[in-house]
Amino acid sequence: MTRRSTLCYAFLVVGGILFGTVAVAAEDEVAVKPFYTPKGADTCLKCHDEDSALPVYAISKTKHAQPADGRTPFAGLQCEACHGPGAEHAVFVQPGEKQAPIGTFGKNGSMTVSQQNQVCLDCHRGQERLAWQSSAHERNGVVCVSCHQIHIAHDPVLATRSQPDVCYQCHSKARSEFLKPSKHPVRAGKMACGDCHQVHGSETAALLKQPTVNDTCYTCHAEKRGPLLWEHAPVTEDCRICHFAHGSVQPTLLKKRAPVLCQQCHSQFGHPSIPRSASGLPGNNPSVFLLSGNCTNCHAQVHGSNHPSGAKLMR
Repeated sequence: MTRRSTLCYAFLVVGGILFGTVAVAAEDEVAVKPFYTPKGADTCLKCHDEDSALPVYAISKTKHAQPADGRTPFAGLQCEACHGPGAEHAVFVQPGEKQAPIGTFGKNGSMTVSQQNQVCLDCHRGQERLAWQSSAHERNGVVCVSCHQIHIAHDPVLATRSQPDVCYQCHSKARSEFLKPSKHPVRAGKMACGDCHQVHGSETAALLKQPTVNDTCYTCHAEKRGPLLWEHAPVTEDCRICHFAHGSVQPTLLKKRAPVLCQQCHSQFGHPSIPRSASGLPGNNPSVFLLSGNCTNCHAQVHGSNHPSGAKLMR
């Protein structure tokens, strides 16, 4: 007489990966191959200590490791909430043998880019990440851990002073622009890339946080917003017509110095901006109108004027 047995299959999806076990039931005996390690993170820390090639002790200082907060991984499956079941991986193996695989992250991780990001998005869903799908970073295969470091006390990308260095790993052109004489105070640690850009996705060009370039600039330069009685057309259209966004070799982030910048739109003929000699005739010596502030010697209100007589932006 043989003992009757049945096979029961159990499956679990973690971060888009399907894990399964088989439970063999024979009469009232049940032999279950465990999904998870019996001691959770304590099992992981036996190997991943400070002397390990992959130390994780510092995670206890992060928001992820708060057992009292039901939203965090350590309130539930702890390490295995992100890395998947680790019972087989935690089994001791002889030297030279390979351990069973477990879900790993990074460029050479065992999971695909979409699977890695899905693990993070399972918890981190919200307004800032609603546009992640089809965003520039998502389309280029960027994984969350390319920018974020989870197992350290302070993630550099979350700090204003250190965040740009993380972005510069890919955006080397931006690094060179912020090294120019006139630039936004990113190197001084007073601004970060995230002050202007929504890195997790945006419906605007260049992942801007605001609907337009001007609206983004106005978050700091509110005095340029208006409305003004006399408006300067390029100011209301796009700040980048005259200014570089990151840095410039010209003062105040200008693309060119006046009067050359102004003369891209304004004809110079019949106007005192033409170089003239002291006698008032065209010559090699520049006139007083081209000295110092150039056009702004007279047209001081280049961003617009509220003065009743400010049609020419002179007051």
